[in-house]
Amino acid sequence: MANYRRGRINDEMQKELALVLREVKDPRVRDAFISVTAVDVTPDLKYAKVYYSAMMGDKKEVAKGLKSSAGYLRRQLAQRMNLRMTPELSFYEDHSIAHGAHISKLLESIEFAPETEDTSAEDSNE
Repeated sequence: MANYRRGRINDEMQKELALVLREVKDPRVRDAFISVTAVDVTPDLKYAKVYYSAMMGDKKEVAKGLKSSAGYLRRQLAQRMNLRMTPELSFYEDHSIAHGAHISKLLESIEFAPETEDTSAEDSNE
């Protein structure tokens, strides 16, 4: 299977999962404000790794809630997407948003020293 097809399936599955997660009745999932950051489907379309980020709630409880609602999510994806096989979903927490926020905070905390007159005089002599 061509990589561009897998990429399209990954993108479409990410969009559909983001919509379906709003319909889950489990309070661990519904109240956690979960965003799907990426989906990676294997070449044979049997398995899919779903990377997510949760803004609220206990991380362990959110993971348990997603694992318990995987069957419902898979059934909803099968109804919404036209695939021969709907992949089994496994969920992985994505730390990239927190990592990016940490890097941003570090960059904002950097203070630049003002230029002294000695360095500007040396630059003009060269």
